[in-house]
Amino acid sequence: MSEVVITVRGEHEARVAPEEGVVRLSVRAEGPERGRVVERIAALAEPLRTDLAARKEQGSVREWSSQRVAVWANRPWNNEGKQLALVHYASVEFTAAFTDFAALSWWVTDVSERDGIQVDGVDWQLTRATAKQAEADVAAEAVRVAVERATAYAEAISLSTVTPVEIADVGLLNPRDPAPAPMARMMKASFAADSGGGPTVELQPDDILVTAAVEGRFTAT
Repeated sequence: MSEVVITVRGEHEARVAPEEGVVRLSVRAEGPERGRVVERIAALAEPLRTDLAARKEQGSVREWSSQRVAVWANRPWNNEGKQLALVHYASVEFTAAFTDFAALSWWVTDVSERDGIQVDGVDWQLTRATAKQAEADVAAEAVRVAVERATAYAEAISLSTVTPVEIADVGLLNPRDPAPAPMARMMKASFAADSGGGPTVELQPDDILVTAAVEGRFTAT
């Protein structure tokens, strides 16, 4: 039998325990006087900055950031179609990457009970070094799967020698079939209200799914 070209796809996935919880929260204030609103947002935001800076120094927070205060105003309408007096608004958003999940749980519970502060969510992720290594490992395993599949095809038609010609991320051998490269998918925490009406956060992250898919072209003789 003459040389045969075999094209296959290899996939693999792995689950890795998250290493960081990234919390996102918003601080908001509103009122009829711009100056009072700006003072209010500053009073709400400054304790958060101080707290997060101290936690970073202690090591439970890897990094944190806050945006500049955004201030705007508009005239709302009532349900009778009448435009009301001018209302001023201000907001600032924070993100913080916690490495200590117990500290994160306590902190989220505390700040979510403060006036003017809303916890928008928690994302679970790997550190860059871990994510890079996990993606490399999963991609290598996907290539091994492709080789094994090509070998199985060759043996099915009584061929014994399989030689790799091309290995690529899915979609590169056939541009009409795009697919993602190796990736780590972040998981999100869920929020609920307890029986007393107060906010609770279920900080029980699932493992992070790392996936990879490749295409391989081989010759078999």
